[in-house]
Amino acid sequence: MLYLPPDAENKQQKSTIDWPKRFQELAKTAKYPALKKYYEAGIASSSSPISHVPMVAVDFETTGMNPDKHGIISIAVIPMTLDRIHMSQANQWIVKPRRLLTNESITIHGITHSAIERAPDFSEIIDPLLEAVAGKVWVVHYNGIERPFLQGAFKERLKESIHFPVIDTMEIEARFHRQKRSLWDKLTGKERVSIRLSDSRDRYNLPFYAPHDAMTDALACGELLQAQVAHHFSAENPIGDIWLP
Repeated sequence: MLYLPPDAENKQQKSTIDWPKRFQELAKTAKYPALKKYYEAGIASSSSPISHVPMVAVDFETTGMNPDKHGIISIAVIPMTLDRIHMSQANQWIVKPRRLLTNESITIHGITHSAIERAPDFSEIIDPLLEAVAGKVWVVHYNGIERPFLQGAFKERLKESIHFPVIDTMEIEARFHRQKRSLWDKLTGKERVSIRLSDSRDRYNLPFYAPHDAMTDALACGELLQAQVAHHFSAENPIGDIWLP
């Protein structure tokens, strides 16, 4: 996961999409067989209690922040629930981007040119990726990476996109720790509370994990969601209270 600009955050949005119905509609129009099967697996309704919803913590490592100019180089997927993170069922893939891998990207992620050269194209891991996330709600830290990059990769290779709800732990942190700054705070130059992954975890006394490894960041994100729900919500709150459209 790349570091974000200081002001990068999602505003709280209440999803009005009927996702089970939307998945049924998308299953009828999807052309790629594995994508059709993904939609046919369905998704939780917005009224489902958070504790009843199967989820998957996901992290992408990319060559940059712009999905139109940069590409995915690593994906990690960890099945989870509100009570447990299933590391034994986790999956991780390194993929070869169709756009330039810079030396800066290597420094950040530690994934070398040789590892990338041996890696498959994203198109070769679409089927196992869709199988790993089928029926589960995505959990990410900063929705501006995973969903746009995935949609771009699908459009480029399959000529069709993918749509799904997502829980964004950064957006949840913004709700509780990024209240509008007072004039005094602005005049005195008081810094805004950081909602980056490591700083957010620190607020809940979660251990520090070294960043920029997809599997580690996905685990960190999943643990953060569990802590956020324990502190700010009830396990019986509807999932629609915390996911984004």
